[in-house]
Amino acid sequence: MIKKLSISLGILLSIVSFSQQKTYCNPINIDYGYTPFEVFSKQGKHRATADPVIVNFQKKLFLFSTNQEGYWHSDNMLDWKFVKRKFLRDNKYTHDLNAPAIWAMKDTLYVYGSTWESDFPIWKSTNPSVDDWKIAVDTLKVGAWDPAFHYDEDKNKLYLYWGSSNEWPLLGTEVKVKNLQSEGFVKPILRLKPEDHGWERFGEYNDNVFLQPFVEGAWVTKYKDKYYMQYGAPATEFSGYSDGVYVSKNPLEGYEYQQHNPFSYKPGGFARGAGHGATFEDNFKNWWHVSTIFISTKNNFERRLGIWPAGFDKDDVMYTNTAYGDYPTLLPQFAQGKDFSKGLFTGWMLLNYNKPVQVSSTLGGYHSNNAVDEDIKTYWSAKTGNSGEWFQTDLGEVSTINAIQINYADQDVEFMGKTEGKMHQYKIYGSNDGKKWKVIVDKSKNTKDVPHDYVELEKPASARYLKMENLKMPTGKFALSGFRVFGKGAGAKPAKVQNFVPLRADAKKYGERRSIWMKWQQNSEADGYVIYWGKSPEKLYGSIMVYGKNEYFFTGADRVDSYYFQIEAFNANGISERTEVVKSE
Repeated sequence: MIKKLSISLGILLSIVSFSQQKTYCNPINIDYGYTPFEVFSKQGKHRATADPVIVNFQKKLFLFSTNQEGYWHSDNMLDWKFVKRKFLRDNKYTHDLNAPAIWAMKDTLYVYGSTWESDFPIWKSTNPSVDDWKIAVDTLKVGAWDPAFHYDEDKNKLYLYWGSSNEWPLLGTEVKVKNLQSEGFVKPILRLKPEDHGWERFGEYNDNVFLQPFVEGAWVTKYKDKYYMQYGAPATEFSGYSDGVYVSKNPLEGYEYQQHNPFSYKPGGFARGAGHGATFEDNFKNWWHVSTIFISTKNNFERRLGIWPAGFDKDDVMYTNTAYGDYPTLLPQFAQGKDFSKGLFTGWMLLNYNKPVQVSSTLGGYHSNNAVDEDIKTYWSAKTGNSGEWFQTDLGEVSTINAIQINYADQDVEFMGKTEGKMHQYKIYGSNDGKKWKVIVDKSKNTKDVPHDYVELEKPASARYLKMENLKMPTGKFALSGFRVFGKGAGAKPAKVQNFVPLRADAKKYGERRSIWMKWQQNSEADGYVIYWGKSPEKLYGSIMVYGKNEYFFTGADRVDSYYFQIEAFNANGISERTEVVKSE
């Protein structure tokens, strides 16, 4: 336990204030429930959710996702209030809502969950900020797995889309507004084409052939009289889990592949994966995309949620910006006037990547450096969850600290399903010399479950060392997959990357164009690199974050198109100038 710390009078000024917070950080910090399935818990009980939908209804954002026994709502996309609610009747299923469909129609919000049977009701509410729901229709006769409803307000028509399969396409049908039933006229909407689209191939590196890829996660957004059919591929347990989009002027047919795909893609960095999601508007008429982040350590379906800036450019191309997408990002109310295609990253850099650490104890092979390796799949664990266990990180020099993200890992946890009334409590201390300390963050009286707690300091702190003291865990050991410190170092940002070359196979000789190998000169000043890519030099909407290496094997290319690339280096002090755009035929 940390004792007799020298704490200055400035504590009251340096303790975090939440009222002025302008940023958030992915994975989003909500009280994720634990998996309810015994079969998924053989390697340890753990939190899990996926397949998110956010709908803006009554000027509030309503967030639903898989197996949470309720949902959240927020006024600001930062503070999420949980409403406990089971939508399934008679406890027939172990899970509650799986990949739920949520849609607003006139003055009512509707909810429907995945099922292949016809005994699942559609629920409705005009006051969903509390548990106030009624059955709109006792059963939806067509049934649907991974359902998505789109209400076309202009036409007063309702459409249902569904499917989750590596054999069958996504399907669609019209559902009558009056009785919320389909007349049975079902149309195929789209199927995957991995032979043409590299990013749709199965596997962590789109290179496994033992299974066909899965298409799932339908979601339709209407923009300027065009329907943007979004879909997830190739599978939820991979870094390349992404969302693509087809576009049509007809809600049930004629969809064509958008040239700039996948439009939601995040294969690198701390929080990886950006598939099976939904696109929504905030209260300022800006677009965002919420999607699934994978962990897949204790089970393939161990997952979290992320929210990314999104939109439509001047040519109506749909995009999502995930560059530095797991670094501090501006909230909607502070993003007005910003170009969402350029992202909403604050410029606060990660200060402690692979920097020295010290800990109170270590459980087995869960080593301390796992908490600073920028890999959400690995973690450090103390031997206990007791008050007094601690984790310390050395930034290497006195730095300006703007924010801290604490990502807890699940080690020897006891719970299954949704829990309430649980909390994390801790303190974080800062020091310039490792001897004299002051409180930077005080969560000793916290009453919330904060598995990915993100703390933006009201006033930036200055320190070289940070020490987190555990006071209370909801369950299990004190374990961290990422103790991430953001701000600005005192040194120089890296120089521009040299000798950046993308290499693509000769189609005539090798019959393969869906993969592109990129090499560049290692920059000794860099912690990592961000590669920007696209099919036009003006639309480099795709991004890949790479730590430590000077190469990347991009397997997400479409077979017939040329690509354009740029790269920049980054470290704790800032970001380099980008290279010139390089074309790969």
